[in-house]
Amino acid sequence: MKVEDAARTGHGPTVLADRIGRGLLVLAALSTVGAFILGITLTRDAPDSRIWVEAWRTSAFLVFAGLFALLAAAPRGHRGVWELVIGQKTALVVFAAVVGDVNEARASGVIDLCLVVVVIAAYVLCRGWDSWRTGATSTAEPADG
Repeated sequence: MKVEDAARTGHGPTVLADRIGRGLLVLAALSTVGAFILGITLTRDAPDSRIWVEAWRTSAFLVFAGLFALLAAAPRGHRGVWELVIGQKTALVVFAAVVGDVNEARASGVIDLCLVVVVIAAYVLCRGWDSWRTGATSTAEPADG
C-alpha cells in the first residue's frame, strides 16, 4: 500500500479502496452465477408443487449477478441500485431470522447475511453514495491519492 492510498483526496475513494470494493462485487457476482447454475439443477429436479418457485428464485440469481456486475463496472454510476440491493438482502436476512427453522431459511439467511456484509463493505470502499451526487456519472474515477 502506498502512502497516497492511505488518505482520500478529491471526491472519489482511493484507488486501492475502489479496487477492493469492485473485487468484492465481482466475487458476489461470480458466486451468484454459481447459485444460478445450482438453481437450474434444482428447478429441473423440482416437483410440480415447487417448480414455479424454483424457477422464480433461479431467475432472481441471474438478476442479482447482473446487478453486482453493474455495480462493479460503475460503482458510482447507478443511483439507488446499491440501496435496493442492500435493502432486499437485509429484508431476507431479517425474514430468515423471524421464521427460524422453516425449510431453507437458516442456510439462505446465512448466505444473504454474508452478501449484505460484502455489499456494504463494497458500498463503503467504493463510496457508492456518491452516485446520488449531482453530476455523478458511470465513468467517475477514484481519487489518485
